[in-house]
Amino acid sequence: MAQIRTDTDIPSAFRATAARRGEAPAVVSDAGVTSFAELDRQSDRLAAHLAARGLQVGERVALYAVNGAAFAAAYLGIQKAGGVVVPVNLLLNPEEIDYLLTDSGATAFVYHPALAEGVAAVRERAVQVGQWISLGEPLAEGDVGWAAIQAGLAPAPRVMIDPRRDLAALLYTSGTTGRPKGAMLTHANLVSNTDSVTAALELSEDDRLLVVLPMFHAFAATVGMLTPLLHGFSFVPLPRFEPAQVARAIGEHGATVFLGVPSMYALLLRLPDEAAAPLEGLRFCVSGGAAMPQAVMAAFEERFGVPLLEGDGPTECGPVTCVNPRHGARKPGTVGLPVPGVTMEIRDREGRPLPDGETGEICVRGPSVMRGYWNRPDETAASFFDDFFRTGDLGVRDADGYFAIIDRLKDLIIVNGMNVYPRVVEEVLYRHPAVAEAAVVGQPHELHGEIPVAYVALKEGQTADERTLREHCRAHLGRHEVPRRFVFMDALPKNATGKILKRELRKAGEVERGVVTAD
Repeated sequence: MAQIRTDTDIPSAFRATAARRGEAPAVVSDAGVTSFAELDRQSDRLAAHLAARGLQVGERVALYAVNGAAFAAAYLGIQKAGGVVVPVNLLLNPEEIDYLLTDSGATAFVYHPALAEGVAAVRERAVQVGQWISLGEPLAEGDVGWAAIQAGLAPAPRVMIDPRRDLAALLYTSGTTGRPKGAMLTHANLVSNTDSVTAALELSEDDRLLVVLPMFHAFAATVGMLTPLLHGFSFVPLPRFEPAQVARAIGEHGATVFLGVPSMYALLLRLPDEAAAPLEGLRFCVSGGAAMPQAVMAAFEERFGVPLLEGDGPTECGPVTCVNPRHGARKPGTVGLPVPGVTMEIRDREGRPLPDGETGEICVRGPSVMRGYWNRPDETAASFFDDFFRTGDLGVRDADGYFAIIDRLKDLIIVNGMNVYPRVVEEVLYRHPAVAEAAVVGQPHELHGEIPVAYVALKEGQTADERTLREHCRAHLGRHEVPRRFVFMDALPKNATGKILKRELRKAGEVERGVVTAD
């Protein structure tokens, strides 16, 4: 039985690992190697600086930085001082960032100087921020640079942290409905999730994870960064996703595991054989963040001979709740089994457990589930059935305990009173050889209630028209499931992790090219 810790905080867990691993590599990149010992020293000095400037336990500190060793040092340093990390999505505009800073009450802002334009725009609004800290050269008078912080000699503070109560990070959801909400994740939430991930994926100190997903995101932060740092192995951070660069970094830096979202795997499949060759050296890959089209999974595994494990979990759960096992049955089309320490159930709209085979909402209980939403008691209460978090995913559990996500509860389309699950339609579209990307959303209709609308991007050099795709859908779907409109786009809109943004498609309406309406 895997040990799932809830009695330790992130600084204590990291310090113990750093003492054991010493000069072993913690972060490996083109910029060089940062050992566990050096990362411990760097984060200690930032913690000492923050404490000397009066940072109090529980105070929020924004972190606005690209993937890299400095991001990890800042993340740990903030927590060593007793602060709460508020990672900032690099794609947000200044108004949205200001909302996060205001809502969280952040009093310090740690930034990477490569983001100078964004920092300048945020600075004009963020009047409540008292400290500006650069992970390189300071960008303005009064800011403190990384070199000055690392020259400090004061010892790091040893603050008292209650792992189960004190917050380690405040992670803002993507805000698909209304304003983003801050998920309050404690030290125990995150430490326990790294334990669960390590056990479920059978990771060891011989592993090296390649992390190109942005580290401000829950998946990359917990699985890609914290899990290696708290368990004694290394990771390779990349600042942006470029398929050829990903493959090169895997080969040059000896990565054994790649973390990605489905769209990344689809793009890696387009690499020519010579550039893609390093992918064959991976032990396995993990996909999360969105539904993995089975056609993409099958093509990736067939070409590279590397197992691709699909898993899932929302930000509010640390985030990992389930994954297909490394050994034993892997079931394509499912997100696998609950990770150690986590319990999952299917419940109806009233919160009653449903038997295997019946569709309902996936609900999660375990030590990684958040305390609640920051300053949102009503929304927190509405997000739980007793101590089970409501994920908002419609799913089903089979007789072997594997969970499959049918769709997001809010994405369900009701046509003439009949349920249409967009993911089912998307799976069919992905099986067409010309389709590179597909997303299906509902559109209000005065006669039918709603109609399904398909947004499609074609593979380079491939052609298909609305009649072709409609006939393809009719061959595999019920009449009510066939999209009534097809919208062809060069590429579908995505967030920073590569997840297709259905909310943007709903807003888009008709676009300049390719809109066809069926009778």
